[in-house]
Amino acid sequence: MAHSSPSLPVAPGIGVGTWAWGNQLLWGYDPSQDATLQATFQRAVELGLHWFDTADSYGTGRLNGRSEQLLGRFCAALPPQQSERLLVATKLAPFPWRLGRGGFRRAFAASRRRLQGKLDRVQLHWSTARYAAWQEGPLLEGLADLVTQAEVAELGVSNVGPRRLRQMHRRLAARGVRLASVQVQLSLLSPAPIEPGGVAEVCRELGIELIAYSPLALGLLAASHEAPAPAGARGALFRRLAPQLAPLREAMAVMAQRRAAPAAAVALNWCRSHGAMPIPGLRSPAQAEAAAAAGRWLLEPAERELLDQLAGGLMRRMPANPLASD
Repeated sequence: MAHSSPSLPVAPGIGVGTWAWGNQLLWGYDPSQDATLQATFQRAVELGLHWFDTADSYGTGRLNGRSEQLLGRFCAALPPQQSERLLVATKLAPFPWRLGRGGFRRAFAASRRRLQGKLDRVQLHWSTARYAAWQEGPLLEGLADLVTQAEVAELGVSNVGPRRLRQMHRRLAARGVRLASVQVQLSLLSPAPIEPGGVAEVCRELGIELIAYSPLALGLLAASHEAPAPAGARGALFRRLAPQLAPLREAMAVMAQRRAAPAAAVALNWCRSHGAMPIPGLRSPAQAEAAAAAGRWLLEPAERELLDQLAGGLMRRMPANPLASD
């Protein structure tokens, strides 16, 4: 896999993902962790991380919406001048019962309540093109209505490929609504968006912000090769993908050592070097400090090219999101 995109003079920053805040299934969340999560949030803000992403479907079972609740509580506890500098984005899920142009109205109002009014960008969580294409257009129009009626400042989308992204951009542009961002799974173990003809090319052409979720491949790119695999579904994924990673890990370790940084910082900067803002999940103040430190340096072009080659040679990659469109 070869990439010809030029080295960016100004790389995107680093944001914060909050999928784990409330997720018991994959991340082992427990309400006793809330104080640590608030300390993590506060440390991230102190260090200049100001982009926070959540979703109305984050939080398992009875904890559904927990991520938004926590983020809203943490933002409300900040002094107003600090809170104003943050950008909080949430994603609304196009569940089958959310229909028509007003299908997101109640969901949007509920998210805004959980976030205590701190909501700057609303995003379509995924495209329904693969199973109910007729549902998507009216929902997207309804999100655009929220922008034109000044209920939210910005609109983004998530889990869409290059063809769908162009269609959405064209539809919104016809209404005079800017498509601010697209969020896709992007990491050294899921590099498809930056391959030729991918989403990254469309973003550069149309001026859409590219956001990389799971930039550390559910933690695999941050884990030491000696560390035991986590429990559950993540552990199964680690055991499937890790055996092929020795050359990639070795290269990342060399690059990290040059900066006295962890390997995770290399993975984040690989996303940045391709024009994407990574939004790693943060669950401790130490992780916030590491993420902020990663934003203070960039990969050299030759380092990026080496990582591209190693990523392209992997036989197994992260599973594609089944809800992602082309």
